[in-house]
Amino acid sequence: MYATINNITDGGMAHEAGLEKGDIILGINGKPVRDVVDYMFYLKDDILNLKIQRGSKTQMFKIKKKDDDSIGIELKPFKTKSCRNKCIFCFVDQMPKGMRKSLYLKDDDYRMSFLYGNYITLTNLSDSDKKRIVEQKLSPLYISVHTTNNDLRRKMIGNAKAPDILSELLQLTGRKIRLHLQIVLCHGINDGEELVKTIKDLQKFYPYVASIAVVPVGLTKHKNMQIRPFEKAGALKVIDTVKQARDRFKKRHGDPLIYLADEFYIKAEHPFPPLKDYSDLPQIENGVGLVPSFLHASRKLKLPKKIEPQKVAVYTGSSFMPYLEEFSKRLSTIEGLSLDVFKVENKFFGSTVTVAGLLTGKDIIKTIAGKVKADCLLVPNIALRYGSDVFLDNVTLKDVEECLGMHVKAIDPTPEGLLKGITNGCKWEN
Repeated sequence: MYATINNITDGGMAHEAGLEKGDIILGINGKPVRDVVDYMFYLKDDILNLKIQRGSKTQMFKIKKKDDDSIGIELKPFKTKSCRNKCIFCFVDQMPKGMRKSLYLKDDDYRMSFLYGNYITLTNLSDSDKKRIVEQKLSPLYISVHTTNNDLRRKMIGNAKAPDILSELLQLTGRKIRLHLQIVLCHGINDGEELVKTIKDLQKFYPYVASIAVVPVGLTKHKNMQIRPFEKAGALKVIDTVKQARDRFKKRHGDPLIYLADEFYIKAEHPFPPLKDYSDLPQIENGVGLVPSFLHASRKLKLPKKIEPQKVAVYTGSSFMPYLEEFSKRLSTIEGLSLDVFKVENKFFGSTVTVAGLLTGKDIIKTIAGKVKADCLLVPNIALRYGSDVFLDNVTLKDVEECLGMHVKAIDPTPEGLLKGITNGCKWEN
């Protein structure tokens, strides 16, 4: 493992010290540096003595930190540990062929869990990995549990050698590592009494288990496994099971601990819990509390009375459409704004995939082309590859722009982001 400098900020502390792009950081203050995690851990010292490899030579550089903790170094991404499991519900295995390579990568790396909130299974941790997690307090970690029935879990993740999950969790929580857990729920497999037992087992690790999210399995039309999606009746049962567990735990500890993905409430046509019941939204990136948070923010948002006349189009997936339409009624009171809202069905992955973040450029084009002539189409940035303007199918924002003949702009998928997209100007001249 190497910590190679990918970029140096001009005028930054590292630049002033003489460091260069391509240098390899071997150590900081006598401690070996293997990757960005080590780099971040040792960066807290005020004076940094960096051991650098430049070409075939090894050199020492000294940096005396100023008030700003950033010294102006960006490291190249490390090679992540790949997942060795064969989960029966793996979304990556449900991807069609011919897409970019990065979409087929399956990581199961504790560093990605700590840095980015990626979920890991704890099936490939070495003793040295566990030691490092404890020594560097790499907390919180995000863990996929699914079930505490080890035989069932091994079948679900396709790994007969997977360690005892409760023992693994005990090792981490016993050393005060905080965890956020998820249960990917599969109809007729780990729901019902299995779910009840799993919740009871996991609640025992509180408070170091900080949250438990129950999310439905994601199924595309490319799946090759016999798993049925949750329908209304099944979703209602899950809601009832989780509510009972939440209520008991909250009465005892004042913390709900366990949360349901928004999709269960949508499937069941059941009201969402009040936003305050989601605590600090610990698993919002996992689709838990996104809709209640959006609705709350949309009601509180102060709208302008008037804007420069313009016609704006916006779209979403089928599951979020009712809530976007609700907010659009408020937006329509703005004088000068003409707003069209489109529901895009996911032809690429299939109708069971209903979220906006998995819609492709081609499906968006097919839905909107010829339906409206707007000044601007607002695109939720969660549908794009991080830091780029590319959809899952490699269609770009510019491609959509040219096909639809209107300006296309990426926005944050929040009420504030939508309003900002509207008020910051949408006019386009081709």
